Amino acid sequence: MTNEVLQKIASDEQNISSSNGLEAKAPLLRFRKFTHPWRQEKLSDFTSRIMRKNSNNETELPLTISSKDGLVDQVTFFNKKVSSKDMSGYYLLKNGEFAYNKSYSNGYDFGSIKRLERYEMGALSTLYICFSLKKHCSDYIKHYFDSLKWYRQIYIISAEGARNHGLLNVPTDDFFATIHFLSPDIEEQKKIADFLSLIDQRIEKQRQLVENLKKYKRGLFFEIFEQKRRFKDGNNKFYPKWEKKSLGTIFKERTERAIGNEELLSVTINSGVKKRCEVDVKDNSSDDKSKYKKLYPNDIAYNTMRMWQGASGVSLYEGIVSPAYTVITTIIPVKIGFFGYYFKYIKTIQIFQKFSQGLTSDTWNLKYPQLSEIQLLIPNIEEQEKIYETFKFLDDKILLSENTLNLLQDIKKGLLQKMFI
Repeated sequence: MTNEVLQKIASDEQNISSSNGLEAKAPLLRFRKFTHPWRQEKLSDFTSRIMRKNSNNETELPLTISSKDGLVDQVTFFNKKVSSKDMSGYYLLKNGEFAYNKSYSNGYDFGSIKRLERYEMGALSTLYICFSLKKHCSDYIKHYFDSLKWYRQIYIISAEGARNHGLLNVPTDDFFATIHFLSPDIEEQKKIADFLSLIDQRIEKQRQLVENLKKYKRGLFFEIFEQKRRFKDGNNKFYPKWEKKSLGTIFKERTERAIGNEELLSVTINSGVKKRCEVDVKDNSSDDKSKYKKLYPNDIAYNTMRMWQGASGVSLYEGIVSPAYTVITTIIPVKIGFFGYYFKYIKTIQIFQKFSQGLTSDTWNLKYPQLSEIQLLIPNIEEQEKIYETFKFLDDKILLSENTLNLLQDIKKGLLQKMFI
C-alpha cells in the first residue's frame, strides 16, 4: 500500500518543477504548467471574521481544537464536557468555517488553525478567533494552514513570552493583518489541494488499519486470557487446563544492587522496559545510584506504585532501575514473554490493584511479598509459547503499520513545506 502512494508521489513529482524561490514569490515545488508568481495577501483580504453567537442555542455541541485531530467535540477529546452549561455566548461555527486556537501544544508553538469538517455546526469559546473564506479554494487554504508557513507572521505580532491563561497574546486586528503568499490561480490551488488530499486519504486508511489491529489485539487478550480461545499441540489436541499457581512459585525477587556505570533503564506503561535515554521525560535519577537495582535480560521490572496501572515489562537489556521498582526473575522454566503480556491484561491488573497496599491511589504499592501471594491461572509452557508468539506476531504487525503511518505523515509534512511559501 505504501508503494502505491510513493509511486503516486513520484509520478506527480515528475510534473512538479523546482523554483529558485526568489523573493519568496514561488514555492520550491509546484506543478510544471504553473509559472506565475504567488501574490501577497492580508488574511483580511480573503477571510471574514465570524462573531456570530450561539444566542438561540442552535447547537449543543461544544467544540475544541486539537492540533492533531482538528475541530472535535469536547466529550471525544477530553472524555468530558468542559464548556459552560450555557453556551449562548459562544461562537456558532458552521461546517467549512475556520478557527484559530492560540494555545501552545507539542509541535505547535504558535497554535493551530483548523476547519470544521466533522459536524454541521458547533459552539466554540470566544477565546478562539473564527473566520470564513471570501475567496480561494477551501481545501487549498486548509492545507496551507496545516503547513504552518503562517507561523512567521504570528511570531512577529505576538508579544514574546506573553501568555494569558496559556494563550499567545495575539491581537485580533493584527492577526487579520498578517501577510500570506498564495497562488492567485484557482486551478493551481485545486491541483495542490487534490494532490495533498490524496495523501490525507492514504494516511487516514493507514490510521484506521493501526486502530483496527489494536482493537483486534484487545479482543484477543480477552479471548485468550479468559480461555475462550485455546491452542492445540502437535497431535491436534488442546493443551491441558490452566492451573492456579502462586506467583511466588514462579518468581523470586532480585535484590542485587548497582555496581557502577550500568545502563540506566526505566519502566513505562505503554512500552515496558526502555533505556532511560530513549524515554522523553526529565531525568530525575539520583547521582548516587548505589541503591539502584540490577536488571538482566528476561527479568521483569515493575513500578511498585504503578503496577495497578500496568507499569511493568520484560527487560531486553542489562542495566539498573530506580529503587522505586521491583525486579523479579524466574525460578522455574517458563516463557517469560507470556507473563509480559499476562501482566498487562486488565483483569490481572485489577488483581494487582486488589493486593496493593495503601490508603489512596497515590500511595498504593505492590511489593514482592504481596505479589508472591497472588494466584493466577497458568497454562503449561508449550501453550505459553504459543500465546507469546501470537501476541508478538501481532505486535510486530502493529509496529510495522505504525512505522508506515509515520512515514506517510513525514512525507506529507515535507510536501507541505515545499509546496507552500
